[in-house]
Amino acid sequence: QVQLVESGGGLVQPGGSLRLSCVASGSIFSISAMGWYRQAPGKQRELVATISRGGSTNYADSVKGRFTISRDNTLNTVYLQMISLNPEDTAVYYCNAVGWSDVYWGQGTQVTVSS
Repeated sequence: QVQLVESGGGLVQPGGSLRLSCVASGSIFSISAMGWYRQAPGKQRELVATISRGGSTNYADSVKGRFTISRDNTLNTVYLQMISLNPEDTAVYYCNAVGWSDVYWGQGTQVTVSS
């Protein structure tokens, strides 16, 4: 089993920045890719960004150039640096980890972009 704990969400004005963190614990040796997803009210959960154990990244078109995912394997932590935030980025952001045979999710952290 893998446990994921997110932090770093909050309220930010349009154009602002936030950095989300996700710490993994438990059977971390089984984790390959990690990522961030988000779910806005009334919408389906969508992929934001993923990163492989080796550091290969993938981004949703809507966040390319604004969000950066990174991973510190020594700290078992994945980060999501977000800049130039806009109201459409408002959502609950979930950390995700892919294990050998399971997919794990954190509890989510709220990001609200509003003036």
